[in-house]
Amino acid sequence: MNSRIKTNKVNACIVVLARNNELYQLKSSMRQFEERWNKKFNYPYVFLNDVEFSEAFINQTSSITQSETKYAVIPKEMWSYPSWINQTKAAENRKKAEQDHVIYGGSESYRHMCRFNSGFFFRHPALLDYDYYWRLEPSVEFMCDIDYDPFLFMKKNDLYYGFTISLYEFEDTIPTLWNTTKKFMKEYPHYINDDNSLKWVTNDENNYNLCHFWSNFEIANLNFWRSEQYIKYFEYLDKEGGFFYERWGDAPVHSLGLALFVNKSKIHFFNDISYSHPPYQHCPIDKEFHESGRCHCNPNKSFDTDWYSCTEKWWAL
Repeated sequence: MNSRIKTNKVNACIVVLARNNELYQLKSSMRQFEERWNKKFNYPYVFLNDVEFSEAFINQTSSITQSETKYAVIPKEMWSYPSWINQTKAAENRKKAEQDHVIYGGSESYRHMCRFNSGFFFRHPALLDYDYYWRLEPSVEFMCDIDYDPFLFMKKNDLYYGFTISLYEFEDTIPTLWNTTKKFMKEYPHYINDDNSLKWVTNDENNYNLCHFWSNFEIANLNFWRSEQYIKYFEYLDKEGGFFYERWGDAPVHSLGLALFVNKSKIHFFNDISYSHPPYQHCPIDKEFHESGRCHCNPNKSFDTDWYSCTEKWWAL
């Protein structure tokens, strides 16, 4: 490997939260991720699961990359009900959400996953030594060559968060999230950044407009999530019980936390990273990306200017 890349390497990793039965979907993601980028930079992978990984999962994922691979189980306290949650009420609410056709409304494990990604992944023992991460998921595609190190770009420019797709949340998954957030803002006004991006997540009536960064793709600074203000915000939300009584997702929670606490100039849109997570994709529209042979995505199908995308609102900030 190029010695310059070794010298400039950032203290970062690829984070993969996956189940054993997602092996083949993940192998597909990893093959593209390696070919398009990581084989040039060899950043380590950290695989997380709430149960032990199978021997097949470990052998087959580690065979796809020359990078170091680590496999860790999520501690029970990070993937279970806190003491203040009424589990009978939670089960009743799941049943009603399923009857009302709320997406993932009946899933208990999905709620544990959203809570883990909202408040715990960055505190997992396997991640404590890292400063930056790139979140990788099963069944995603990377459709353009990436010839530079986004981690180094983040570090040099003191950026906290990078995204490729933003969109509106399903309102029936988060009915009380915004009111809870407003209560937090009232109690902790000193945490709100003066140059925040609350305008991006609110409408003219100062209510949540449902915009959020799609968190299945994230390149970010782990130390932001570990910050006093974000931990306070997560703990405040957690006490309200909305991760279990409703179906609060980590994407709106991350996005509201960023909108509150981060100078908007510290959030970066990775236009040059083409990414697909069905049913949406981001594809750069600049001709040079396609005429140079770097990309195989169709720019006419990029989600950025779709009515359901919030990215044009972000550009307008």
